[in-house]
Amino acid sequence: MSHPDFEPAADVGTVHPGGRLVLAATPIGNAADASARLVSLLQTSDIVAAEDTRRLQRLLRALEIRVPGRIISYHEHNEASRTAELLEQVQDGKTILMVTDAGMPSVSDPGYRLVEAAIAGGVTVTMAPGPSAVLTALALSGLPTDRFCFEGFLPRKTGERNSRLAELADERRTMVFFEAPHRLEVMLRSLHQMFGPDRPAAVARELTKRYEQVLRGPLAELLAWAESTEVRGEIAVVVGGAPPAAPAKPEDRVAAVATLTDQGIRLKDAVAAVAEESRISKRELYAAVIAAR
Repeated sequence: MSHPDFEPAADVGTVHPGGRLVLAATPIGNAADASARLVSLLQTSDIVAAEDTRRLQRLLRALEIRVPGRIISYHEHNEASRTAELLEQVQDGKTILMVTDAGMPSVSDPGYRLVEAAIAGGVTVTMAPGPSAVLTALALSGLPTDRFCFEGFLPRKTGERNSRLAELADERRTMVFFEAPHRLEVMLRSLHQMFGPDRPAAVARELTKRYEQVLRGPLAELLAWAESTEVRGEIAVVVGGAPPAAPAKPEDRVAAVATLTDQGIRLKDAVAAVAEESRISKRELYAAVIAAR
């Protein structure tokens, strides 16, 4: 990417006509990762909507700041009722700051419903970016980062979890998951079963905190570690994508050619169709068909 042109620091707490909704990333463990914009927004926003007001108060104490605006809770159990209230406030010209317990709002955390409603209501929505457990775990995993997908938490029920993993078995991109420490062993066992023991992966725990730990290795090794360890802390699991499928061999596609010729298709045309589908040489496939006769 080219280097961006930076604008001078602005008063990010200024209220614009019609108000605005600001999503702000909070530290995922280390309070020193709080951005200057986050601090300014906390000190100037009219309303701070927090996933857990107690967690927010701990962050404020760590940052040694206070919030003069109104603090309200906004979480998965009340977001349906609170969304309309907050939207009305921002439409009245208020600046609403949305923060979650850690990391980016709306990424496996509350916030999406509010953003959706704000956009539909035609109000300004912006972001004060910052820490992300997803990107931090991905960067530390040692696995490919050029293409990846975030899958959040897997279903708790075994059947639903395995169905989801079956859908991802051929996923070529690196995958990032979240998991609770007490369910990590069960999750890794499912990954081991569905993806195989040799699939490379990493378990990242307590990111940016004092006891940060990143374990890297095949799923078999990570499962053995989880089985013998009392795992604690916030967990992100990064799994390498599926390896490319082995190229088909001409002799493996002879039967497919025979199926087509049995249907009355000329040998030349059958070989051409199967070779194109299998991405193998027509000449080599034709030779394999003749050799098998």
